[in-house]
Amino acid sequence: MSTCATVSRDLDEPISGTAATARTWLLLEQPGPWGAKALTSSHLDPALGRALEAAAQDTGVRIALIRRPGRHADFGTPLARQVYAAHTTPGNVWLHSATTTAPERLLDLDFAALGSGDHRTFGATVQGLPHTGDPLALVCTNGKRDRCCALLGRPLAAELAGSGVEGIWEVTHLGGHRFSPTVLVLPHGYAYGRVEAHAVKEVLHGVQEGRIVVEGCRGSSAWERPGQAAELAVRTAAGENAAGALSVVRTDGAAPRWEVTVAHVDGRHWRVIVAQGASLPPRPESCGTSVLGAPARMDVVAVRELAAALVS
Repeated sequence: MSTCATVSRDLDEPISGTAATARTWLLLEQPGPWGAKALTSSHLDPALGRALEAAAQDTGVRIALIRRPGRHADFGTPLARQVYAAHTTPGNVWLHSATTTAPERLLDLDFAALGSGDHRTFGATVQGLPHTGDPLALVCTNGKRDRCCALLGRPLAAELAGSGVEGIWEVTHLGGHRFSPTVLVLPHGYAYGRVEAHAVKEVLHGVQEGRIVVEGCRGSSAWERPGQAAELAVRTAAGENAAGALSVVRTDGAAPRWEVTVAHVDGRHWRVIVAQGASLPPRPESCGTSVLGAPARMDVVAVRELAAALVS
């Protein structure tokens, strides 16, 4: 039986505009097995997991668990866990890191401030400091959520780590498992799908040079799905790969059609028409269900650069 990822690939389902949405990511190291809802079904205290979920709700912060690539027999949780916080909105992109022996301290974070891009709460709560190492590549490997993530994600994470690439972590659910293997790259928050090791290396090399690789990109988590598709379309149309060059400044309309305004730091603006369609023929959206569906897709209908007089 074909997996959902195989079917999606064979049907050439578009991946632009399919990234998870989060202005800020909060990542907590948690080795060992993960259940389908990892924050409450792993070796993390489930009461703490529920409290973190509640604290982050509607703040723009998305919490995920991470672990080192490799075998995950239960050798116990390390005394000091790695923690990262990353904000992805252009103009205020940052990645900070810390270690903690008391993950319950994360409940003392001001999640609203963190979601708005204020890193001071992370520094004050867990002594977080700017991350000075390589960018992070988070490979979804949560097989309990969808087996494609384990079948395709874990070998990718192991290959990257085994070849000496720094900043590789396994991560819980990133959404869109039918695009496995899926990878989120921080600090800028661009997600990628159907990636191979050489492509991830190129993406990371690009980040180190201050550029974004568009090929295989699902979008930036800083934007909602229409904005993700619009921003990538402008990057392609304008030949712009500089990280932080573009921002989604306005989205008008509602499903199934939006007008998205994308701005360049140099003052240029584009109006992008994005239409929501259905991916046909019906296909399994997950290996965890036998029900066939028609996943929503973001189709860019038009990209038009605006004259300065039309920018409002």
